[in-house]
Amino acid sequence: MKNYIKFLRPLGAVACNLFLVYVVYFIARMAFLFENWNLFADSLTWSHFLEILSGGLTFDTSAILYTNALWVLMVLFPLHKKETAAYQRVCRWVFVVVNILTLALNLGDCVYFRYSMRRTTTTIFQEFENENNLGGIFFTEALSHWYFFLLAALIAWGLWKLYVSPQKPLTKKARLLPYYLTITLSLLTFVPFCVAGMRGGWTRDIRPITISNANNYCDRPTEVGLVLNTPFALIRTIGKNNFEVITYFDNKEEMEALYSPIHTGCQGDSAFKRKNVVVIIIESFGREYIGTYNRHVPGYKGYTPFTDSLLANGALTFTHSYCNGRKSIDGMPSILSSIPMFVEPFFLSPYSVNDVSGLADCLNKKGYETAFFHGAERGSMGFMAFARATKFQEYFGREDFNSDPRTRGDADFDGWWGISDEPFMQYYCQKMTEMKEPFMTALFTLSSHHPFRVPDAYKDQFPEEDPEMPIYPVIRYTDMALQHFFASAQKQSWFKNTIFVITSDHTNMTKLPEYKTDLGGFCSPVIFYDPSGEMGSGMVDAIAQQTDIMPTILGHLGYDEPYLSFGIDLLHTPADKTWAVNYLNGIYQYVKYGYVIQFDGRETRAVYALDDTLMKNNLIGKVPVQQQMERELKAIIQQYMERMTENRLLPTK
Repeated sequence: MKNYIKFLRPLGAVACNLFLVYVVYFIARMAFLFENWNLFADSLTWSHFLEILSGGLTFDTSAILYTNALWVLMVLFPLHKKETAAYQRVCRWVFVVVNILTLALNLGDCVYFRYSMRRTTTTIFQEFENENNLGGIFFTEALSHWYFFLLAALIAWGLWKLYVSPQKPLTKKARLLPYYLTITLSLLTFVPFCVAGMRGGWTRDIRPITISNANNYCDRPTEVGLVLNTPFALIRTIGKNNFEVITYFDNKEEMEALYSPIHTGCQGDSAFKRKNVVVIIIESFGREYIGTYNRHVPGYKGYTPFTDSLLANGALTFTHSYCNGRKSIDGMPSILSSIPMFVEPFFLSPYSVNDVSGLADCLNKKGYETAFFHGAERGSMGFMAFARATKFQEYFGREDFNSDPRTRGDADFDGWWGISDEPFMQYYCQKMTEMKEPFMTALFTLSSHHPFRVPDAYKDQFPEEDPEMPIYPVIRYTDMALQHFFASAQKQSWFKNTIFVITSDHTNMTKLPEYKTDLGGFCSPVIFYDPSGEMGSGMVDAIAQQTDIMPTILGHLGYDEPYLSFGIDLLHTPADKTWAVNYLNGIYQYVKYGYVIQFDGRETRAVYALDDTLMKNNLIGKVPVQQQMERELKAIIQQYMERMTENRLLPTK
């Protein structure tokens, strides 16, 4: 009997060591919470925190069992010849190394989460596959977050010291029958627990849990990041196509009546306006930084004096304007092709090879010269591939800037991403002057990107004001660069015949409470500036989103051909019919009629009044328009998913 008990030791060791891993995941979750405390503190109570921990336990169990499956098999595989001291050392090394690597993934997301508002998935490998500067950025982050390395080292030491050895080396006198019976029984006992833990439950009706299941434990979509762990998010997105077509409407006519992304173009005898179109996408340029949008905050002037002056002197904007995603790769299709980000970035999905149009393609048909500008190397962030897919005729990047004798070349390289905004904007202005009118161009800036470094020549002019908000100085710098760009553009013959659009790819670091909410994290400016005054000016009390930019421009120009757009013409849509939609951690947020609903694809989770800026009062079931909003949102989602999966992103399909 003693031999049988002795050979049950490996199963006990597996249980003890996996318990250690649970402790490691708990420590990583607490580090994640404290590092991002300002994003969760306002809505976190003790009871809700315990609910989040209970949900996190489910996802931790799945990740722990997936990542430790090899080690468990090594320990419990019934083969007596493996029971040697050397083999046990190998098992120990495998256990410690695997779990330190998963800890590193979790600690990395402690830092990265504030920029993406989601746990890292496998799309990150596509998003940054063409970047060659990530090592420097990682080193910079490592210096500023040294305490995570210390934490990882302490945990690695603890795992090694506390590791329970599964088995003592077998002697020749060991009885093999008890060994094989007990080890085999241990393995067979563990397997069903392992499978159930990986799937997230015992019953046959339970499908393997996915990222979206984390919403079951959350009051806000942002909290999904706290429930999940990064190894789980990576494992669950390997090779996955998350674009699921849910048939809300069997009757296509009913769906089309509620929503259709097909725009027929302007009808009538009005002549097409051959105006130039200049779209300026400013990295991380959230509404929070612009004083005009925050007049209600006592004493707050913002960090963009030039943008504020433009808004006060002829620009047109909207009180409630939003981006359609949280990353640069989300913003590009939204702004220039009117395709929002649902579930995963369009150009990182399997449907990136779909036939797709955009603002450049439409204006090419009207004889425009079109070009895309980005100060980083060609291929960076996938922008060049996007530009080619959407029919931009030319692309100008860092290499083109460096080869132009009028520039200082790499003397203006920021050391991280590319050419600093001010010199590249001047180059942008010069190149447009050489283009044949009418032209359509898009510029994507880069200086206000992490690690938020102001060029040396301007460090004294834009010093760091708030250690918790290192983005402020570079926002000031980029605003100044924009001012200098307009000063140069005003001297050009094409200036008065040009429509300028200013927006951001997404938002970034935040301090004001209303921008820390699920919806507040999408607050981007949508600004139109027409020096001729034809587009109008002032602050319009309406809703706008990035996907509205393309139809608004085409509508104003009098574009008379059909096109596909998941947005509206803001100039020809009544304010009470304007709307916006975005997606965050499994939740669709739909803004219309003075409310925002949060919908998980099956049911509405919450409803808030738009003037409830802190999103404190959930009005679910109390708002008369809730059902109508649900139906409209379902029509938008079904149109998007059907057209995406069936390659029908052109108006003729």
